[in-house]
Amino acid sequence: MSTDFLTDISKTLEEIKADGLYKRERMITSPQGGEIRVGDAAVINLCANNYLGLADHPDLIAAARGVMDDKGFGMASVRFICGTQDIHRELEQRLAKFLGKDDAILFAACFDANGGLFEPLLGPEDAIISDSLNHASIIDGIRLCKAKRYRYLNSDMNDLEAWLKQAREDGARHIMIATDGVFSMDGYLAKLPEIRALADKYDAIVMVDDCHATGFMGATGAGTPEHFGVDVDIVTGTLGKALGGAIGGYIAGPQPVIDLLRQRARPYLFSNSLPPSIVAAGLEAIRLVEKGNGLRAQLFENAKYWRAGLEKLGFDLLPGEHPIIPVMLGEAQLAQDMASRLFDEGVYVSGFFFPVVPRGQARIRTQMNAALTRDELDRALAAFGKVGKELGILS
Repeated sequence: MSTDFLTDISKTLEEIKADGLYKRERMITSPQGGEIRVGDAAVINLCANNYLGLADHPDLIAAARGVMDDKGFGMASVRFICGTQDIHRELEQRLAKFLGKDDAILFAACFDANGGLFEPLLGPEDAIISDSLNHASIIDGIRLCKAKRYRYLNSDMNDLEAWLKQAREDGARHIMIATDGVFSMDGYLAKLPEIRALADKYDAIVMVDDCHATGFMGATGAGTPEHFGVDVDIVTGTLGKALGGAIGGYIAGPQPVIDLLRQRARPYLFSNSLPPSIVAAGLEAIRLVEKGNGLRAQLFENAKYWRAGLEKLGFDLLPGEHPIIPVMLGEAQLAQDMASRLFDEGVYVSGFFFPVVPRGQARIRTQMNAALTRDELDRALAAFGKVGKELGILS
């Protein structure tokens, strides 16, 4: 390989490190859970998307293990060749019923689902209006589509309406509004009632990425549309957060939409099918969610307690009702220093900084889950208080 090329890559890496933006990974030696082991250290985990605490649930593990005797380890194929088993369709239909849609289609991840959604459905004569804080997968999926692109300021309904008017004036055949259901860096919920009203006014389609809501937001856990009591046209989501924490994404929506995606969505057509163990565990996760709201109640009780504790200590928090509770610090190096010191105190968190969030808005994004005990939360609060004072964040 070219020496000059590698030299330039190395220089870029050194610049990233010098700016305090270099990301390092810690090796977990235990199952995911409220408390985990990193190397030989036991630490309280406050940064996983394991909202319902199902990542190490014995029923999911048993379902994943048990199905391999009957269905095998992997599919070694894409869906339309010879990679579809009966349980793949069972999971798709269960997801569709759970979300109140006609049908659903599975992908390897929600990144792939969002990457494959737009291009088959919309062409050069159409338009997509996307929230400015949408997930990278939505941004990349839109880039692959030939529709005209517009971007509205985060949750700014006046700006959204202005772009809807512009798209109509530009002669768009179909208009799709694309938004996260929950903006994961902030924990803010999209204004779905207002978005739905504007979509109806301008005859637009509403697409919602509900990765950080499916399984626990809403009366039955069906996500932000249920939480707000509104209908949206297309929902994308994941099995990799509240629904077991493994991998796998999906799109749910009207039957013709799902049928066309089966024919033309490139990540679906050219990626191996989900392994049977993941599918079986996904089915079990939905069963547990449908079984009752005990886990959801515990999740939001933990979130309320945690937010109140951080506020009492004096940290600067973003407001919200979601289990994502960001502690705002400003500078990237401070976020990394705080994450490192908290780890020394037995609390695992991650600093978030540019390019994940805008420059000057670095933070520790804490996330609650139903598996955390009150004792673990109290110990974590004590660690936050101690480290916050040491670093001069708290007076």
